[in-house]
Amino acid sequence: MFRWIVAAALSFGALQLFAAGDDLASRVIVLANSREPESVKLAEFYAQKRAIPPINIIALPLSAEETITWREFIDQLYRPLQKELVHRGWIDGTVSTLNDRLGRQRYTISGHHISYLVTCRGVPLRIANDPSLLDEDTGRKVGRLLYKDEAAVDSELSLLAQSGYEITGTVPNPFFGQEIVSALDAGTVIKVSRLDGPTFESAHNLVTSALEAERSGLIGRGYVDLAGPHPDGDRWLQDSMQEIEALGFDGDVERTTATFNPAARFDAPVLYFGWYANELNGPFALPGFKFPPGAIAIHIHSYSARTLHSDKIGWSGPLVARGVTATVGNVFEPYLQLTHRPDLLLQALSQGKTFGDAAYYALPVLSWESIAIGDPLYRPFKVSLEQQERHLAQLPADLAPYVLTREANLMLLQGKRGDAWTLLRTALKKRPGLVLALGCAKLAFSVKALPEGIDALKAIDDAVEFQPEDWPLVLQVASLLAAHDARPAALKVYTRLVKMKAPTANDQRALLIEAKGVADAAKDQVLSDEFARQFNALPPPLMAR
Repeated sequence: MFRWIVAAALSFGALQLFAAGDDLASRVIVLANSREPESVKLAEFYAQKRAIPPINIIALPLSAEETITWREFIDQLYRPLQKELVHRGWIDGTVSTLNDRLGRQRYTISGHHISYLVTCRGVPLRIANDPSLLDEDTGRKVGRLLYKDEAAVDSELSLLAQSGYEITGTVPNPFFGQEIVSALDAGTVIKVSRLDGPTFESAHNLVTSALEAERSGLIGRGYVDLAGPHPDGDRWLQDSMQEIEALGFDGDVERTTATFNPAARFDAPVLYFGWYANELNGPFALPGFKFPPGAIAIHIHSYSARTLHSDKIGWSGPLVARGVTATVGNVFEPYLQLTHRPDLLLQALSQGKTFGDAAYYALPVLSWESIAIGDPLYRPFKVSLEQQERHLAQLPADLAPYVLTREANLMLLQGKRGDAWTLLRTALKKRPGLVLALGCAKLAFSVKALPEGIDALKAIDDAVEFQPEDWPLVLQVASLLAAHDARPAALKVYTRLVKMKAPTANDQRALLIEAKGVADAAKDQVLSDEFARQFNALPPPLMAR
């Protein structure tokens, strides 16, 4: 019935299983689909990279479909996996000869020894609603909205250490918002995370990017997208924004009802929390967009993870396709209050918790719609800022400025404005670049030190090479120079900028209009005419249907 990766595992008892030590990795169970060779390959790769004992890999013959029935889930996955975990001593349970009304075998269970259960690409994603299995008595208690049994496979697997729980509605998560959980409560829930994505390679990257980030630390900027459809969600995201700022990360906030514009600054998005669009869009959808190593990104939407095998549908799969390291999503409608809380997830991660622990700290209920995608062992804040500073020379040149900017931001929070200015100005002289120039300028302008801010922006001269993805940053440099009456310097940047490829045709039109306005204010007729000529040469905008 089963194909176990290592057949000899059946001869091992609980003592042998725990002999490798009580660290988290030794207690991870990895689940694969034996009918999908790449699923097994991914499980083996993950186990090897994280030093998980090979005997901890379990492969079951499962459906290749992402959506399965309750009958398939119970017969092919839940019962066989629970039986094997009890047999191996991972779950402390005694079997009975009785089944519950769903056909699940009844156990007397007293706890488990599993740190995390990891489902690999190929394991089904969600269970379709089956009205014939709904419990009427439970329905009277949960209300109409929760009277359904559609669910995420991973959320149901969280309850393998409970016998006979009711699938109608939700089950409270004892880890939600709790710093300390009793052993009794902890023994009722198995934390599940998924390695999955549109391709085997993208699922594979969830592991490699986590390991890379644990070597270098979390480096980049934070972005928060507010103004969604419900005040609670906005409050969570505002709290996330404050946490990002308290950690010292530089970043931007989108405060309108729209998502981030493709032309918005969006470099090094190592932290992103936002809502509320059906499909991935904005800067994420630009050709060549890629997350930096270790990135954590969440877009709140009811069906963000309705499939993970598309790089275009929803958010979770497309985010994984673009290199995110950790995210969460919903396979069916969860209702806002029952989704992962982004503020709690970030809070837990910043305290040093693993992604697996943080995901459960942020989730109110189980036997429901939400999933965690990423390596549960991943610790994004394993490397401190101080360690990053000590090894700055070993970091890629394009990432080092973000470490210095974060250090300067923390100095500002401590009231050390002079130290922050010295740090950024000295770094800019050594490493002229857009990130440091903008950081210096904004700091100078904030205290009305206009000459110093303009000088910092002027450091972006012909010696600094612009890349296509730098377009929004270059525009900020030009706009800031123009706004502070440094028009000749601004026009020099605009002239270079119009030669670059704008994110969209509309962005190119807006740029040329802005550049012409600055040329007119500077009484530079030659450049004004040139910008006008380029604008007139653009194809007319497409009319909206």
